[in-house]
Amino acid sequence: MSDKRTLNIKNMVCNRCIKVVSEEMKKLGYKVLDISLGEVIISGYDNIDMDKIKFVLEENGFELIDDKNSRIIEKVKLTIINRIRDLSEGKATKINLVKEIADESHLSYQYVSTLFSSIEGITIEKYIILQKIEKVKELLVYDELTLSEIAYRLDYSSVQHLSNQFKKVTGLTPSYFKQFKEQRRKPIDKII
Repeated sequence: MSDKRTLNIKNMVCNRCIKVVSEEMKKLGYKVLDISLGEVIISGYDNIDMDKIKFVLEENGFELIDDKNSRIIEKVKLTIINRIRDLSEGKATKINLVKEIADESHLSYQYVSTLFSSIEGITIEKYIILQKIEKVKELLVYDELTLSEIAYRLDYSSVQHLSNQFKKVTGLTPSYFKQFKEQRRKPIDKII
């Protein structure tokens, strides 16, 4: 008889993460039935060894999420990361993250916001700003878009608004950052 289990995994933030988790599950002898950011459904012919899975995931920078609140928070983070990526790639236009977070979690935004702040120590709004600034850094390093194009894509009201927020978070102006690039970008799963 096959045992089937859904695992919620923290720090799965990109397609490379999906590939790593999938490969590691296969190495452990599990069949991957479905996988997406933050979640994998596996099956095995014996009992699923959660200790072994936890160890392998942690070796690769991931973490099993065991409680409901942590799963909600991880879903919020993935929603934000995905939408900012979509904005930066021109795959989305102005979005209402408040509505999207409430829709995705099937909970009121106020509840999710309070939960997020109590667990993460910052507001969802601050997390969005930090994610957007990391995306701005990435786009500045790639040097393919002007600051005006970056501001437009990431839904800033103006270049000045982006510049002010960038300086507040990094201590540098975007042009200074672009010129010297000494302040390394952070991995998106390490923001906070």
